[in-house]
Amino acid sequence: MLRYRGHSVGAAEVEGIRELIASDPSLSRRRLSRAVCEAFGWVQPNGELRDAVCRGLLLELERRGAIELPAPRWVASRAPLRRRLRPPVEVDRTPLVARLADLGELRIAQVRRTADEALVDGLLDAHHYLASTRPVGEHLKFLVHTGGGRPLACFVWSSAPRHLGPRDRHIGWSPAVRRQRLHLVAYNSRFLILPWVKVAHLASHLLGRMTRMLPAQWQAVYGHPVWFAETFVDPTRYRGTCYRAANWTLLGRTTGRGKDAPTRRPTRTIKEVWGIGLHRRFRTLLGGEAR
Repeated sequence: MLRYRGHSVGAAEVEGIRELIASDPSLSRRRLSRAVCEAFGWVQPNGELRDAVCRGLLLELERRGAIELPAPRWVASRAPLRRRLRPPVEVDRTPLVARLADLGELRIAQVRRTADEALVDGLLDAHHYLASTRPVGEHLKFLVHTGGGRPLACFVWSSAPRHLGPRDRHIGWSPAVRRQRLHLVAYNSRFLILPWVKVAHLASHLLGRMTRMLPAQWQAVYGHPVWFAETFVDPTRYRGTCYRAANWTLLGRTTGRGKDAPTRRPTRTIKEVWGIGLHRRFRTLLGGEAR
């Protein structure tokens, strides 16, 4: 029995995958992955096939010698770049020094799969120390701008890490319940206020608005809400002040090992883990233990 990203695959499923491969030798790996999803009913809450997860599962089965995949149709001729370089985006960089009350109406727009998604990615590439990222799984991107359309900040939210001790203890999850309910947690992977925007309390104000609107935004795109939000803060760079001011809780620290560390020794910077419930009954909704 193999368990991969929430899917249990036994002898019957492996045999079914072998039959799909044998039934049409001309299938590409991508078409095979989609056929497996359709055969086993592997779909996301919004009805889309879990194609990316299935492709990873098929590669793992091949590595274990359980199946033999069709030959890849395309092979990279050189090592891939870590990330695609984007041309710099042009925005108004006039210094903005003001009180929060003087900014007027601020708008927060979900921009994934819109023309403004490239603007968010470009701003992160240029001004966030981690640059932009291409999240795997469910994710949303938001652009904050003034009523006149001037960009001020942006957020990226994505699927939560599978194993995160401080969060799991805070919610009161057992491993089995975590696997079932992890999709109800959102991870704030990027938060950027543009460097020429100097407005006191803007960061905590935006975090408060963002977490209030996030469950409904997730529901609209993926067919289910999220009930808890989390993020990492690098204490060598930041103090987490805006998260504390927005009523987030410091849950603990990471081990510094990451998900692929070969030993139990830290291999990266130890981060603070911050989190906030998005509903007063978030533990009940997530299947955790009441406190």
